[in-house]
Amino acid sequence: MTAAVHLATADLGELLRLLPVQRAGVALLLAAVGLPVIGVVIVGLDIMPVRFAMMHVALLGIAVGLLTGLDPMLCALVACALAGAGVAPLARTPDGLSGAMGLLMSLAIAAALLLLAVSGVNASGAFALLWGSILSVGTPDLVVLGVLAVAVPGLFWWRRREIGLLLYDRELALCSGVPVRALTAVLLVLVAVAVAGAIKLTGALLVDALTLLPALAARRLGSSLKSITLWAVGIGVAVNLTGFLLALWLDWPPGPVLVLTAGAVVLAVHFIPERRISSWRAPASVSLPSSH
Repeated sequence: MTAAVHLATADLGELLRLLPVQRAGVALLLAAVGLPVIGVVIVGLDIMPVRFAMMHVALLGIAVGLLTGLDPMLCALVACALAGAGVAPLARTPDGLSGAMGLLMSLAIAAALLLLAVSGVNASGAFALLWGSILSVGTPDLVVLGVLAVAVPGLFWWRRREIGLLLYDRELALCSGVPVRALTAVLLVLVAVAVAGAIKLTGALLVDALTLLPALAARRLGSSLKSITLWAVGIGVAVNLTGFLLALWLDWPPGPVLVLTAGAVVLAVHFIPERRISSWRAPASVSLPSSH
């Protein structure tokens, strides 16, 4: 048993010297900075259906890329960004947005399947991205994740008061002079681009490991929007590094291991005794000043 552990550890050291593995590790670190903050937005705005719809839109973009010969991931990013901006006017209420996302999801997957069928393009490349291909991460993927790692926390810091009010209560944000429509549109575009940017890391079906799960765990640990955001990033870094190293060590697919690692953290934090003020949402008089 000890000999097997030593052998696996030696193999892990050799793997970490490989350029594709190093790029994958850098990509996961960058993702851990920006994507969990996107998860905070998803939870705060109660827009869970958005990520499902964007997975399907990304598949449509990939199909267009395969058909036209353009970079499939670039097409997925553009398609998701346009879709995010397009549904922003419907985001006045979570119910209105949910209906729009259901329609968008159905139309996007139908169009993607039809496009792949009638064009004769080999669909295996498109559907392979449903499961992720983390070791094929290239420079363009690192650039997208790097931009998100800077832009998302930067926006949160620059507009922290407005975002805090928007995530707490839309009507209160409107009464306080927050540009709700514009800010919501920007956040939806960032959510859409983040989902597309994370597809290659974990696959479209498992993108929650990098976005939503760290945010869910952070909500249990933080008492203000600022602390929840910091907790989400910290958990994202820990989960991504631990899950990736464990997957390499055991020679398992990284995507499912990342999800299971993040899920284990979410379950573990729920055994921690609940704080008297466990969420920045309640009460406003206590938690909102922390967002300044």
